[in-house]
Amino acid sequence: MKQKRFFLEESQIPRQWYNILADLPEKPAPMLNPKTRQPVTVEELSTIFCTECSKQELNTTDRWIDIPQPVLEKYAYYRSTPLVRAYGLEEALGTPAHIYFKNESVSPIGSHKLNSALPQAYYCKQEGATNVTTETGAGQWGTALAYAAKVFGLEAAVYQVKLTYEQKPYRRSMMQVFGAQVTPSPSMSTRAGKDILTANPNHQGSLGTAISEAVELAQMTPGCKYALGSTMNHVSLHQTIIGLEAEKQMEMAGEYPDTVIACFGGGSNFGGIAFPFLRHNLSGERHTRFIAAEPESCPKLTKGRFEYDFGDEAGYTPLIPMYTLGHDFTPSNIHAGGLRYHGAGAIVSQLIKDGLMEGMDIAQTEAFDASVLFAKAEGIIPAPESGHAIAAAVREALECKRTGREATILFNLSGTGLVDMPSYDQYLRGNLINFKYEP
Repeated sequence: MKQKRFFLEESQIPRQWYNILADLPEKPAPMLNPKTRQPVTVEELSTIFCTECSKQELNTTDRWIDIPQPVLEKYAYYRSTPLVRAYGLEEALGTPAHIYFKNESVSPIGSHKLNSALPQAYYCKQEGATNVTTETGAGQWGTALAYAAKVFGLEAAVYQVKLTYEQKPYRRSMMQVFGAQVTPSPSMSTRAGKDILTANPNHQGSLGTAISEAVELAQMTPGCKYALGSTMNHVSLHQTIIGLEAEKQMEMAGEYPDTVIACFGGGSNFGGIAFPFLRHNLSGERHTRFIAAEPESCPKLTKGRFEYDFGDEAGYTPLIPMYTLGHDFTPSNIHAGGLRYHGAGAIVSQLIKDGLMEGMDIAQTEAFDASVLFAKAEGIIPAPESGHAIAAAVREALECKRTGREATILFNLSGTGLVDMPSYDQYLRGNLINFKYEP
């Protein structure tokens, strides 16, 4: 039997995160205070986020940032995650390409999101916070923060997008098992939620609405800090442990990726696997291609505008230079709830603008087709979000088959789909439809 799984010893797990901002030749424009239109400061960000994350957010000089020892100890519960050669998928496609995937679904909560939830909860506790609050789309980030909060002795409040609160009841249950208070958003518990529901009583929610409510709660509650699961620079920084591990594991496999792929909502898992490999492109050593697979119903990278925009619907956040569909954009009711976000993080937006990365739009049914093919070939049922990355990898592998070109493809399997079976049930019944955004 072929050996296809590659693990790192505990002593080989990275001890530092990689800060790509230190290497970028063209750095993103600064985030702006919406009132003064001046670059935000650590002090201003710290009214929402914990201070250490605020410092990391604005750090453009330190290439490597130490991972705190208590966080490393929690990482060691599930890291390293396996790098897997997808022989089954290669055979099913009849492709000459070598396909690898980094399996982040093996974390305690079933996704990559824990990689940032643990340090954020740790930093909040160190600062003296007693509570954390956040938003969640599909529920993966909310579950991660609920678990991390419990690990470090914090109380957690999560605003879950109303549509996925109803679509994904088991994600809600997971958060509640870990002790979090979960509220469907928009709700009547905040000023932002009341305003949104007054304007649109049937609003099904979006990540933008849920962020507004969570930020408002953090600002109004003593001892409470807001924690974000994607989009921001410090979140992608924490996620680079994925790519740093994958780099070592690809070396163990004797290969190097020609193409790196991940699904894209705000950019955390994509940046996490891509940035460590991109640093070799920036130095001129390599020429890897990077593909961000986003839903065609929410295609900010390919059909959005590059401009300053808010990260939330109510306009509580700083202004971020990003590719955006507009902070008041209401996404279609697709089942990949974690990808239903109007904007992209500043770093990825700058890299897309500079032609160093590219976006690829994937239809909902194509993502589920690829997910089922992958499940049959590899024995893992992926999250609907991850299905977009698989679909992009399948496209690339079939192109290699068509042209006879050998290539090495690496994608990030960002999460498990075992609590997304109602979505698969709709797919198997033939009830899923595609939503295509037209500007």
